[in-house]
Amino acid sequence: MSDRARLRDLIAQSERIVVFTGAGISTESGIPDFRSPGGVWSKMQPIYFQDFVASEERRREAWTRVFNRTAGWTGKAPNDGHFAVKRLHDQGKLSSVITQNVDNLHQDSGLPARKVIELHGNASYATCLSCGLRHELDELAPMFVERGEIPTCRSCAGLVKTATISFGQQMPEGPMIRAEEETLACDLFLVLGSSLVVYPAAGFPVLARRNGAKLVIVNREPTEIDSLAHLVLHDEIGPVMSEAVP
Repeated sequence: MSDRARLRDLIAQSERIVVFTGAGISTESGIPDFRSPGGVWSKMQPIYFQDFVASEERRREAWTRVFNRTAGWTGKAPNDGHFAVKRLHDQGKLSSVITQNVDNLHQDSGLPARKVIELHGNASYATCLSCGLRHELDELAPMFVERGEIPTCRSCAGLVKTATISFGQQMPEGPMIRAEEETLACDLFLVLGSSLVVYPAAGFPVLARRNGAKLVIVNREPTEIDSLAHLVLHDEIGPVMSEAVP
């Protein structure tokens, strides 16, 4: 039996699947990953959260990147991998998606937002750091692009930042708690396109495996926990998932 056929069987036998996605699922949509040669952080240095808060110059640079789309995290379309995950939901098998991505592509595929647990936030909108109010980027664009003003909250005038979790920023407690709960409740934990090197997020597949769930990893390159998995496919996510979830 081929590895793809084995994956299809594991999915068929499962009733509560958690899908864990990293940059590898979105590179097939043309979104660059973070750490590989040619990735985002090889082209520009990250702006740390403390620097964003403390420095007007760094805030201006951050917003310039947003509206120039320098990082390339937004504006792309979902691919076959995202749509296969959506089909898992439609078939009643998907419990949740835990994602390290900030590109909103799971939601753009039609997956309900309530099913997506975003560990690193979302680059498609912004929030106020003081009151938490959501701000759409289209609403902030005139302030920055046309008038050169650094965006502030329309409600409390606090600092506004894209809703991503920056280096040095505390991981969101709510999503981390939900992710752990979902991990402990699943019978199949399916990793799609993550190198599994960024903690604490990379601890979830290990937790699922130790709790008795089947663990499958689909990633182009080997990961440090391949030896723990029931099945590993070093392959492209779109073709693999299209075959596994027809």
